Parts: sequence; C-alpha cells; structure tokens
Amino acid sequence: MSKFDTHTLLMRKHSKAYLILGFFLISCQIGFSQNPQESDRGIRIMFYNVENLFHPSNDSLKNDDEFTKDGERYWSFRRYYDKVNKIGKTAIAVGEWEPPAVIGLCEIENIQCLKDVVHSSPLKKFGYEIVHQESGDNRGIDVALLYRPKYVKLESFEAIKLNFGPDSRPTRDILYVKGLVGEKDTIHLFVNHWPSRYGGQLVTAPKRDFAATTLRAKYDSILTVNPNAAILAMGDFNDHPDDPSMKDIMKARKTIEEMKDGDFLNMTWQYEFKKGTHKYQHEWGILDQFVVTPGLLNGKSGLETKLEWAQIFEGDYLLENEKDGIGKITNRTYIGFKYHGGYSDHLPIFVDVKFPTSPSK
Repeated sequence: MSKFDTHTLLMRKHSKAYLILGFFLISCQIGFSQNPQESDRGIRIMFYNVENLFHPSNDSLKNDDEFTKDGERYWSFRRYYDKVNKIGKTAIAVGEWEPPAVIGLCEIENIQCLKDVVHSSPLKKFGYEIVHQESGDNRGIDVALLYRPKYVKLESFEAIKLNFGPDSRPTRDILYVKGLVGEKDTIHLFVNHWPSRYGGQLVTAPKRDFAATTLRAKYDSILTVNPNAAILAMGDFNDHPDDPSMKDIMKARKTIEEMKDGDFLNMTWQYEFKKGTHKYQHEWGILDQFVVTPGLLNGKSGLETKLEWAQIFEGDYLLENEKDGIGKITNRTYIGFKYHGGYSDHLPIFVDVKFPTSPSK
C-alpha cells in the first residue's frame, strides 16, 4: 500500500470516528434541558446503580470472592479499570461535558473503588469529593455520593442503619447528606439501595416497607423544623412507583395534581409504560427513582425542580438488542457469570435543580 493510500485510509478512519462521536453527543443531548451548571443557574443530580463495582483484591471480611481474579467471574484489574472508566464516561455524557454536581451511586464495594472512579476515570479533572461509609451488607456493597465543591458545599452526613432484627442479615445503609447550593440554599439528599427482591417479591417486601418507613420518618423530622425544606431521595428502591413502599408509605405521587398535604412527588413515575431503568423478563420497570418535597416544586426552599427536568438517560451505548429480538436491553457487565464487557444492568437517571427566577412567597 502506498503512503497516499495509507494516509487516505487513516483519514477515513478518523472521519468515521469523529462522525460516531458527533452522533454520540447528539444522541446524548436530544431531549435534555441545558445543564444548569453551565450558566450558574443550579445543579444537575445523577443517580446510577453501576452493577457490582468490586475491587479485584480479596477482602477476607466480605463475601466478595467471586469478584476476584481467581473467582468465578475472573474479575481482573483490566476489567475493573475498564468498568471504572465507563462509569466516568457515562457521568460525563449525562452532564453534557459538564458532569453532574452530585452523583449518587450504589453497588460500590469500598472507598478504593470510589477513589478510582474519581481519580482514574474521565472524572479526574472535575474535583469530586466522596461521601461514603462502610455498611454491614453481606456482599460488601454500599451506597455513596460524589459531589463537586464548586457547586455544593458539604454540611454534614449520616449513614442510617436498617436493622431488621437479630435473625436478618444486614443490608445497605441509607446515606443522608446535607449540603449548601449557591452558598445559602440547603438541600437534603438521601441515597438508597433497598433490599432486593431475591427470594420473591412478597417475601422480601416487608424489608423494603421498613426502609420506606425509616426514610419517611427522616423526611418528616426535617419538615417539622422547616416545612419548605428541599429534600430529594434518589436510589434503586427495588420496588416500582406503585408498590406499597413508595405509594402508601412514602406517599410519593405520580403528578403534582395528585398530591395532598403530606405527599411527595415521584419524579420518575411519569415514565411508566414508556421506558424504564431496569429490564426483567422482557419488561421494563422503574426501580431507580427521585422523590422530592413540595418545597422543591414551588421554589419556597430557595431551590426549584420541575417534573420535566427528571429524565432517564438512554445513551445508545448503554443499550443493546435483546437476543430474541424483543426490543432493547441494558448493556451489562456480565450476563450470568459470563463477562460481557458492558456498563450496567441499570440505566442512570438525572434531574436538574435550579434557583427560581421568581421564588414563590
């Protein structure tokens, strides 16, 4: 092949790469509201169940053996850092190159995993700080929150234990973080990963009901002090918006019109039957949700959000065709115990919180 032919081939490859990148950016931004961080109008908040981000080194105190290089999944450092990098790239895409001010995460093994996401992925340029506390979860997976001090100032945090009794194995904590947005406006954030449905939905429902009762009590204690408080819970609740834990205990409604005194808004319920965050037996469900207080909807908290500002992020690379041709499914890291090299079995969600142009009185 001549030098001219080689050069032409390389140019075609580069052109194709730029074209793919252009389509990627367009597909990421279609339907999005402009990231409020770009104009100092507020913040973007993201939640992502990243599907088993385990550090490959073995922890003798945790049931993590399958996610080691000699374990059943042959979880190598190469695979690990590839996943870390993909988490960072996804956060960049959600933020449209200005990554979210706040990122809630679940299925993270330990602080080292979080440090690698913050310092060894495309997020390393953005100065994220970490809020995390080890839980008693049997597998060792935790929830965590990443935040950018440029946009959010940390005031305090608390790991809320869920104690189901002496005969029950421990689960993930609910992480409560209190912060300031724009120097003076307080926001209360809760990161959740409620007990799974493994063993059957009905059998395990009481544990999620208990988690809902615990979270609801925390909401109420904050609202007793400040009825207009800006409170946002995010997480993989392992229940759908119309399950009793969310609808009856949390009293999280689908629309503002349905809300009565003491009710909250479930901002992701709006996508029911249209799309979802997790697919099981060919059906999409909305396990990943945002629940907000009236003070965030009417601007009386000093911060504001709207139903249309909450979205499920559906980047093309996070999805693939189902083998049997029944629509799309998440591009997972593993299918069973076979390494697939994807991103996660959940899609991320995000919501914008802004400073009201004319706050309600």
